[in-house]
Amino acid sequence: MTSSTDFPPLASLEYIPYLDETGKLPEYLPGKIGVYAIFDREKALQFVGYSRDIYLSLKQHLVRQPQSCYWFKVQTIDRPSRTILENTQNAWIEENGAVPLGNAADQAKWNQPIDAKSAITDEEQASFSRLDELDQTKLLKKVARRVEETILAELKSRGVQMEIRFNPKLKESGLLDLK
Repeated sequence: MTSSTDFPPLASLEYIPYLDETGKLPEYLPGKIGVYAIFDREKALQFVGYSRDIYLSLKQHLVRQPQSCYWFKVQTIDRPSRTILENTQNAWIEENGAVPLGNAADQAKWNQPIDAKSAITDEEQASFSRLDELDQTKLLKKVARRVEETILAELKSRGVQMEIRFNPKLKESGLLDLK
């Protein structure tokens, strides 16, 4: 842990498996503040972020980008300091030599709710504009549930054993985000 502006280089930190042997994120992370770097199966850097609750952020990223979350490195701090967190994030990205896609072109995929509307079929799209507001909401919920099932199946295939609950209110807008 650090509370000063001294932060370790990314290369000096150990890779931590995203999921432990029980299919869960490490239990020591809930409520921890810090900077984290996420790596794919081949340990290629995908995203660098910071959070007031690293556990929740890592869980959210796993749901949004399950095929890109196999390893992570983390540096916690005792007290939140946006300056320290941002400086560490920027230093790690610079150390990488290139901005990871998750911090560039794919930033929305890592940081925004999943837009299930992109999974609307042509048939559903054709009928959408003819529906009243209530039926449009029902259709968006149906599409969101279908995308949710796909995500949960993919997470299950990865061995995830954590409870994953999506915000039911957002489904009405065709969005998926953890509750």
